[in-house]
Amino acid sequence: MTADTAAVTIREVGPRDGFQNEPETIATDDKVRLVELLARTGLRRLELTSFVRPDVIPQLADGAEVLARADIPETVSVTVLVPNRRGLERALAQRDRIDEVSLFLSASESHNRANVNRSVDESLAGVGATIADARGEGLRTVAVLSTAFGCPYEGAVDPDRVLGICDRLAAAGADEIGLADTTGMANPRQVAELFARAADHVECELTAHFHNTRGQALANVVAALDAGCRSFESSFGELGGCPVPPGATGNVATEDLVSMLHEMGHPTGIDLAKLLDASHAVQQVLGRPLGSHTLVAGPVDWAPARG
Repeated sequence: MTADTAAVTIREVGPRDGFQNEPETIATDDKVRLVELLARTGLRRLELTSFVRPDVIPQLADGAEVLARADIPETVSVTVLVPNRRGLERALAQRDRIDEVSLFLSASESHNRANVNRSVDESLAGVGATIADARGEGLRTVAVLSTAFGCPYEGAVDPDRVLGICDRLAAAGADEIGLADTTGMANPRQVAELFARAADHVECELTAHFHNTRGQALANVVAALDAGCRSFESSFGELGGCPVPPGATGNVATEDLVSMLHEMGHPTGIDLAKLLDASHAVQQVLGRPLGSHTLVAGPVDWAPARG
C-alpha cells in the first residue's frame, strides 16, 4: 500500500463529545442502542462516555450504566474521558470494559482557566499523575490538547507553545496526543505546518480533531493527511462542538469523513451504510436535522440510473 492510500483510523467521539453538548439528556436506552449501532459499523475506536461529575455534565450522568449495558464487540477499543484521578477511580470500577482513557487540557491559558479553573502548568501536573495511574492499570492513555490552533479568548496560539506542551505530555507517558481545533479556527495551511512539525518533534501517535464551525474541517483533514497524520476523531451526525464561541457547530461528521477518505482511496474498515444507519437513528432520537452532508445526500453513486 502506498503512502497515498494508507489506512486511516477513526475514533468516534459522538457518544461523549456529541451527547454532552445536547440541551436535553438523551434517554439511557437510546444511548445504549446508538452506541451498539456504532460499535457494529467497523469502527475500531469508540469514545463511549466520560466520568466527569454529574453536576458538571448531567447529560452523561448515566455514563457508568451505558458502559455496563452496551454490548461492544471485542474488536472495538473503548475509550472513556476522565478529567482527573477521581474520574479515573470511577472509571476503574468497570476496568474490564475499558481499553483507553482520554484526558484533556488547553494550549492557551485563558481557555484552560475558563474550562477547568487551572493554569496550564497545574493541568499538566494533574494530567501527568493521572496518566501514570492509568498506565499502572494497563490502560492506554490519550492526551487531548484543546485550542491547539486558536483560542476564542486569546486568538492565535504559538505553535512552539503547542509543541512544548506535547513534549511534556509525551514525557509524562501519553501513548497518543490529540491536537484539537476546539472552536473551528484552524485553516489548512496552519494544520499542514503544525502536523509536519509535530511529526518530526513528538514521539507518540498524533491524532487530529477538527470542528466544522467555519466549514473547513474536511479541508483541514486533507492537510493533516498530507502531513502524515493517519488518526482522526469525529462525531456521527456532526454532533458536538464547543459552547464558548457564538455560532460554533459540531465536530466533523464521521460519515462525511469516511465518505471522503474512501473516495480518496484511504481504507478505514468502516461500513459507510451502517454508519449512516446510526446517524439516521440519532437524528430521529434528537428530532431535528443534523449537519452531516452525507446524511442528506447519501454516499457517492458511481453508477447512477440513466433516465
